[in-house]
Amino acid sequence: MTDNLNPGEAIRLSPNVVRVVADNGSVMTGSGTNSYLLGKEALVLIDPGPISEKHGQALLAAAEKFGEIKCVLLTHTHSDHSPGLDYLQKQLKLDVALFPEPSGEPFRDKAVKADIPLRHADTVQLHANEPVIEAVHTPGHASNHLCFYLQEEKLLFTGDHLMNGSTVVIASPDGNMSDYLDSLELLKKYEIDYLCPGHGTVMDKPFEVVDKTIAHRLGREQKVLHALEKIVSGKLEEVLLEAYADTPSFLHGLAKMSLTAHLEKLEREGKALIEQGVWKKIN
Repeated sequence: MTDNLNPGEAIRLSPNVVRVVADNGSVMTGSGTNSYLLGKEALVLIDPGPISEKHGQALLAAAEKFGEIKCVLLTHTHSDHSPGLDYLQKQLKLDVALFPEPSGEPFRDKAVKADIPLRHADTVQLHANEPVIEAVHTPGHASNHLCFYLQEEKLLFTGDHLMNGSTVVIASPDGNMSDYLDSLELLKKYEIDYLCPGHGTVMDKPFEVVDKTIAHRLGREQKVLHALEKIVSGKLEEVLLEAYADTPSFLHGLAKMSLTAHLEKLEREGKALIEQGVWKKIN
């Protein structure tokens, strides 16, 4: 697949897929949020991205070369993936498809009305000659997170379930580490050749990516347990300094969110507990 990440540039990745990267690059978003146009004439847009008139115009310009955007699919309703819908809805009449329950804090975008509520294994096909897109419910990063599977080309659009270049933040209370690991295992049931992430370049060897991500999370969990053993008991910040000693300090704000999710998973499993703001390991 031809691949680069120039914001605003329409890149054809496959016969049915064009990608446009939003102009919102940051520590959280990498090179920017990826928006994908799927189809031949009646186009489906996966994730319109952040509030950005420039990105909205780039999407409309890209779509004009191939057809017209008829439907928007949202992987989840975080502020770097869904708010760009507002600009497009002022230009076009669009059906919006997403998991019907909105995501919770801390990254919640305003609630978006689902013209087409999507549950796990529901499909979207605009016309008989357009590709079938299957929704795959993958909670973890967000409770309403969906991946989208294009069986015709064995592509999985992963939103923030998997991204290229960094690990995904699992932010409590809406994020859930147990759900995230289960959702990663779920992907192994699909025939996938490439992962098309919400941030970063296309990834080949998809199941190696999945296994590596699971191993990373479980490895971090062990570091959290070792940290609790070493400090005996401590507040979240103390556990963070020990469990994420290998992580640059400027990323500790993000790491604290995933650490909380790890600790909550261990608490549910009866391996840790919190009393008056102090975490302890249960032997």
